[in-house]
Amino acid sequence: MKSNKKKLSTQQQKELLSVLKTRFEKNMNRHSGLEWAAIQTKLEANTEKLWSLNEMEITGGEPDVIGQDKKSGEYIFYDCSAESPKGRRSICYDHKALESRKEHKPENSAVEMAADMGIELLTEEQYRALQQLGNFDTKTSSWILTPAPIRKLGGAVFCDRRYDTVFLYHNGAESYYAARAFRGLLRV
Repeated sequence: MKSNKKKLSTQQQKELLSVLKTRFEKNMNRHSGLEWAAIQTKLEANTEKLWSLNEMEITGGEPDVIGQDKKSGEYIFYDCSAESPKGRRSICYDHKALESRKEHKPENSAVEMAADMGIELLTEEQYRALQQLGNFDTKTSSWILTPAPIRKLGGAVFCDRRYDTVFLYHNGAESYYAARAFRGLLRV
């Protein structure tokens, strides 16, 4: 059961930082030129962001640093799990889509779940950038932030990687599948 307070205990913070550091060190190709000590200092100063990273972790996202915003200095974490995060699958696109279903409603939507976690859905550009760091979603797919004109007409978009190519597809926003979740990002 999720807690309403967006704060981790000291022990939870320590455990999460250890997991994140190990992942950081194992995947240096994702964040060339960045130092873990500076990232950890920033994380320790932003406990609400640590809570969001923990939500990404416990839902199967395997968050990792993929870069740093040169203007703001913020470190950028993406969900880097090989397949779409297991704890976020079988959800439709947004609340409006969820409400439009008359029966067999999923438990949640990607947009609401991301907001509850304090993260953002990846855009198509961000998803394609992630795919430059490895092969993701080769058996699953991920909802991405849908452009307003498409959403206004009832659609939503998602991406995956097949045949060594990243594809962008569409579905009705109310649809949901056991192999589709969403990938998020967090700026710290």
